[in-house]
Amino acid sequence: MGDVEALTIGAGCEVTMHFTLALEDGTVADASIDGEPMTFNMGDGTMIEGLEMVLYGLKAGEKQSLSIEPRDTFGFPDEENIHTLPRTEFSDDLKIEEGMIVGFSTPSGEEIPGAIMEIKDDDVKVDFNHPLAGHEVVFSVEIVDIKPAQQ
Repeated sequence: MGDVEALTIGAGCEVTMHFTLALEDGTVADASIDGEPMTFNMGDGTMIEGLEMVLYGLKAGEKQSLSIEPRDTFGFPDEENIHTLPRTEFSDDLKIEEGMIVGFSTPSGEEIPGAIMEIKDDDVKVDFNHPLAGHEVVFSVEIVDIKPAQQ
């Protein structure tokens, strides 16, 4: 009886993995939570394409850590994503401070984060770029399990 070839990650596979997404200085931006691995299907939109591409061809039990450029992950900051909002848009109960991340609702009802950049008397400058935009990231994974794509 011949050896059974180990399943490698491909389109549509269900992948269970531990991961860490960090800045080059080691600051962790995201990671699998409480030691529990993350499970998702390749191509389902759970992960951005640039991170997903790193996983293709890996097998269960394999580990990989790669630095990935901004163009392949969260892109570069866009000046058009920085907006000045009237202070009245913020609840009086909310004590906003520069650097604070606040959740905003879009007209479609989607929740997006915005970083408070500057507070003036009547205006607040908010950056709606992804917090990791413009940063090279280090994506480290350990593949726990792979299931074939559902036909």
